[in-house]
Amino acid sequence: MPALSVGSRVLIASLLLGSVVMGTAPAMADNNIGGGAQAPPPSGNASGDSDGEGNLSATAGAVVFDRSKNGSGESAGPVASTASTWTPPACYYAPMYSPAQLQEHLEPVWEAESTGYEWDASQRKRYVDGEPYTDFNKDKAGDGYWWSGYVAEGRAGDPGALDCDKPYFWVDTGEPPPADIPEAITPEILAQLAYAEIRVPSTKVDLAPAGTTKVNLPTWAWLDTAEFKPVSVTASVPLLGVEATTVAEPVSVKIEPGTGDATTYPASGVCEISNSGQIGEAYASGKSDETPPCGVKYLRSSGDDSYKLRATITWKIHWTGTGVAQEQPLPDGEFGAEQDVVVQEIQAVNR
Repeated sequence: MPALSVGSRVLIASLLLGSVVMGTAPAMADNNIGGGAQAPPPSGNASGDSDGEGNLSATAGAVVFDRSKNGSGESAGPVASTASTWTPPACYYAPMYSPAQLQEHLEPVWEAESTGYEWDASQRKRYVDGEPYTDFNKDKAGDGYWWSGYVAEGRAGDPGALDCDKPYFWVDTGEPPPADIPEAITPEILAQLAYAEIRVPSTKVDLAPAGTTKVNLPTWAWLDTAEFKPVSVTASVPLLGVEATTVAEPVSVKIEPGTGDATTYPASGVCEISNSGQIGEAYASGKSDETPPCGVKYLRSSGDDSYKLRATITWKIHWTGTGVAQEQPLPDGEFGAEQDVVVQEIQAVNR
C-alpha cells in the first residue's frame, strides 16, 4: 500500500475522532434527524463546554441544533436547493482539542510508529518543535483551542465530506478562524448547516372536486395555510458563543398535472402566496362558473388509471445570527409530493 500523505493521515485521525464526538453527543447535540429520519425534536440544555482550564468536553466543538420550531410529521421532509450548484456544507471546522488533549491524542500515535518515521517527524516539528507551534501551545492553555474537521451528521457519504482535510490549527479565544479556511465555523456556516436540517410539511393540495374530477371541468386547488407557515432551525456552538437561525417561508406552489392534456391556472402553473397569506383559494358553493385562481383543467380522461398531480412548494430561506443585524438570503428550497387524480368523461344520456 502506498504511504499516506500528511494531509490524509491527519484527515483520517480527525474524522475518526469527529465521528466519535458526534456519536456521543447529548440530547441537544446533533441527532438522527440530520440523517434523514424524523426523530422528535431534542429537549434539554446544550452541554458542550470546557472545564475552565482549557479542556474541552466531548461535544464542545460539535454543532448543536434547536429544531423546536421545525416542521414535523411523518410526511415532512428536507428542502432541495433551487440553486443547482449549491448545497449545505458536508463538513466544517470547529474546536476539538485543548493543548493537553492534542498531546494526549498524538503522542501515542507517534510512539506506536505505525504512521512512519517521516510523518511522525513532520508532526513533531509542527506541534512541538516550533514549526510553527511549540509544545502543543501549552502556554496558551485556556486562551484558545485546536480546531479540526467534523463531518456533518448524516453527510458522511456525500461529496465534500472529506474536504475538511487540513491538519489541526490553533485559534485564540475571541478571534475569528483563518480567512483561508472557508469551512471554519462562523454564523454563516451555522446558517448553512441549519438549512440542511429544515423540514417542511408535505405538499398535498386540497382539490375540488376532490379525488375524482371530470374532463373540461376546472378543478380548484389550494393549501391549508395553517400547515404552511414559516419554520426555522437554530444552529450553535455554545463553546464559541455563536449561533444562527435559518427560516423557511412558503411563497408559492407549482402545479404539474401529470399529463400534457391539461390546462393550469394560472398558465404557468405557479400559484403565488397572496397578501392574506393564502396559496390558492378554497372552493365554495356558487363558484362553479368561475375560473379558479389556482387549479387545473384536464382535457382527457385518465381511463382506468389516474394522473399523478405533483405540487411543489417553493420556500424562501433566509438567516440571522451572531453579529448579523439584517436577514441574509440563502438559496430558495423546494419540496414536492404527488397525489392521484382520477379524471372521468362526462356521460351524456340521449332519450
